[in-house]
Amino acid sequence: MTGVLWLLPVALGDTAWEVVLPSATREAACKLTHFVAENAKTARAELKRIGHPLPLRDIAIEQLPEKLTPTDIDRLLAPLKEGHNLGLVSEAGCPAVADPGALLVRRAHELNIVVRPLVGPSSLLLGLMASGLDGQHFAFHGYLPAKEPERAKRITELEKESAQKRQTQLFIETPYRNHAIFDALLATCRPQTRLCVAADLTLPSEEIATRRIADWKRLPAPALDKRPTVFLLLAD
Repeated sequence: MTGVLWLLPVALGDTAWEVVLPSATREAACKLTHFVAENAKTARAELKRIGHPLPLRDIAIEQLPEKLTPTDIDRLLAPLKEGHNLGLVSEAGCPAVADPGALLVRRAHELNIVVRPLVGPSSLLLGLMASGLDGQHFAFHGYLPAKEPERAKRITELEKESAQKRQTQLFIETPYRNHAIFDALLATCRPQTRLCVAADLTLPSEEIATRRIADWKRLPAPALDKRPTVFLLLAD
C-alpha cells in the first residue's frame, strides 16, 4: 500500500504551536518520519519546537529544489510508494498556498495517492477575514514588480480590475520592501480605494488596519520594515 501525503501548516512566526495549530495537526506531524520541506533547516527547527518525539537525526527531511523537475517530484514522493506517510511542510503557513509544493500534490493525485490537508494558519485567509473587504470575490497575485514604472502600472491594473469585478486583490512583498510598496500604493491608487495592511499575523505584534487611501495619506505610515505583511486592496 502507498502512504498518505499530509499537508502540514506551520506557525507564521515565533509563536507557541498551541496558539496557531490544533492538537490534531501536531499529533499527525509527530507520527511522521519522512518530510519534504522548502527549507530543511527551518523544518527541523519547527519539528523540534512542536516536540517531535524522535531525534532529528532519525527523521528524513528532503528539501524542495528551487527549480522542481518531474524527476525531482518522483524522487521526493518515493517514500509514499514504499508505504511511508510523507509530510509536506511549508516555510510558514500552509503548504502549496502561495508556497512551493503544489506540483508534488498534483503528482500525488495522478498516482492515486491519498492527500490529507491539515488545519493551520494562512496569512492570506487571516488577512482577508480581518480586512472587512470582499470575501466572496478575491484573488492573490503574489509579488508585484519591484521597480518603477512597472510597479505603478501593475497597481493601476489591479485597482481597475478590482473596481470592475468587485474583487479584493491580495499581494505580498519581501519584508524589507514593504515601505516601498506602501508608498507606491498611496501614490498610485485613487483616494476612495480601500487598502488593508495586515502585518505580523498571529504574532504578539500583529497589526491590521483598513482605510481608504485618502485616510492613509493623512496618518503616519505604519512601521512595516522587516515584518511579514499582506496587502489587500478593494476599489469602489
